[in-house]
Amino acid sequence: MRSLLCLCLLVVFAGAQAQDEPLPDLRNKKESFTKYPKGEIRDDLATFTIGGIDERLGKDPLQKLPATDFNMHSITFEGNNLKVVITSGTFDASKHKLNYYYDKKYLVKIDGKPYYGDYGSIPTTTIASVDVILNGKDTVALPAAAFTDLYHPEFTYSEGGTIKTHNAVYFSKDKHRMYIYMVNNEAIGKYEVTWILQDNKYVGRVVDSGIMR
Repeated sequence: MRSLLCLCLLVVFAGAQAQDEPLPDLRNKKESFTKYPKGEIRDDLATFTIGGIDERLGKDPLQKLPATDFNMHSITFEGNNLKVVITSGTFDASKHKLNYYYDKKYLVKIDGKPYYGDYGSIPTTTIASVDVILNGKDTVALPAAAFTDLYHPEFTYSEGGTIKTHNAVYFSKDKHRMYIYMVNNEAIGKYEVTWILQDNKYVGRVVDSGIMR
């Protein structure tokens, strides 16, 4: 009888532990601001990213290209013979491989990659494209790998009844580098991504999650 009672208690304890199983964060921390090498790009990033706010003191702000049009599905930045357009799409789970953790409780990978935006559950919206248009004709399209693991884009937010956006395009002082910056939704808080272009060529990105909680 005592053995049976101990066995029942063990099962209950194991079940309680399983229910409290935390969501593992498998996302690449090497893409965060703190892991970015020291130098001009890191100094630039510190002037506007939340991840780099501790290094902002004493740095002059970069030239900013504000949004000229934004809605629930896209955002456009335009000026000085440059146009940057980011658009969203709808996530179709049937077209993707979904990898779960702990008996399908948490979604941790989509198509074999950890992702940002509603991490742990199935996202509903995607970043469909990020295009840079020069002189009205030449298009620099960011590679799909730069944004296909980023979900739940947020183009607008409301503050005091006014529609605003966190997103912007920044330029280095020498004008050789362009930074396309977005703040998007997570299940808790938000994540920020900055795509970096050097002489109109994509060279990488910086992603930090768990901000603005």
